Amino acid sequence: METFLQQVINGISQGSAYALIALGYTMVYGVLRLINFAHGDVYMFGAFMGYYLANIPWIKSGVGTSAAGAVFVMLGAMVLSAGLGILIERFAYRPGRGPTRFTLAFWLGLLGAGGGQMAGQTFTSVVLGAFAGIAAGVVLELLGIRPVRQESRLALLIIAIGVSLFLENGGQQAFGADPKFFPQIIPTTSFKVGPLDLDSQRVIVLLVSLVLMVVLNIIVNYTKTGKAMRAVSFNLDAAKLMGINTDRIIAFTFALGSALAAAGGILVSLLYPRIDPLMGVMPGLKAFVAAVLGGIGNIPGAMIGGLIIGMAEVMAVGYGQSTYRDAIAFVILVLILLLRPAGIMGKGMIEKV
Repeated sequence: METFLQQVINGISQGSAYALIALGYTMVYGVLRLINFAHGDVYMFGAFMGYYLANIPWIKSGVGTSAAGAVFVMLGAMVLSAGLGILIERFAYRPGRGPTRFTLAFWLGLLGAGGGQMAGQTFTSVVLGAFAGIAAGVVLELLGIRPVRQESRLALLIIAIGVSLFLENGGQQAFGADPKFFPQIIPTTSFKVGPLDLDSQRVIVLLVSLVLMVVLNIIVNYTKTGKAMRAVSFNLDAAKLMGINTDRIIAFTFALGSALAAAGGILVSLLYPRIDPLMGVMPGLKAFVAAVLGGIGNIPGAMIGGLIIGMAEVMAVGYGQSTYRDAIAFVILVLILLLRPAGIMGKGMIEKV
């Protein structure tokens, strides 16, 4: 019984992190009916932003192991990841919904920077390549060559996979392929509660996750922006007719989901301090399973799904079946799609044909 309770606590901590990532999937799907497969890589980006912020000299030497330093690292990583989410929405997904300005300049600029890096291996060559790509994109857009509207959701899904691969390989180029070890931004202390052994890191993960979930619930259900998000989720075209700036609401949804993913990246890095550019692949897929399990598009369902996946994974490891740790989530996915495709709290949707 003691072992079981210990694993329950560990599973809740792990599941809380999965729930934070799953919330991003479910919010984007609820608004756009799009599975953002790049979301797991935003989780990776948040962990790396936390790593670099924690290693700023005045943070590392001054308040590197205090609550103030930890809050700074967490909020900084969330803000930077929210910015990345806005960029992804603006230059990858929004063009698929209709023509937008400077999209080609953005992507050709990145392509030019990569070409400059391969050609010259110097900062100057990267900058020159980026400027050349941006200039080419601006010229093309002035000539009227712009992205065309994607009429199928399959095209947007392929774009999402492409953005995911871009972030993974771009992360290896920018951060290095070698793993790094996340600094200890909060001192670890162990203590006993009855027969159970707890440590401060797992308690912090659980508490911060709960706080962020409560804040998200308040934003979605009790603010004007949250009301607009629910309206866009219910009917995008009707929301436009009611005067809602749907592009702004969609961008805010991406920013909010990306910030939560970054928080998940920081919290998981407290428990497992090894980070690398591919660290978001498996957690991202498991969080997607959690979102489907709870009911994709349903925020409380994503929270419950994350906790269930975390609990199942930890129980498998705790009772000697660590070989099946990653397989369990996908077995659950197959079962939920066979038995209840809408998820635990999801509702079947009627599509007009």
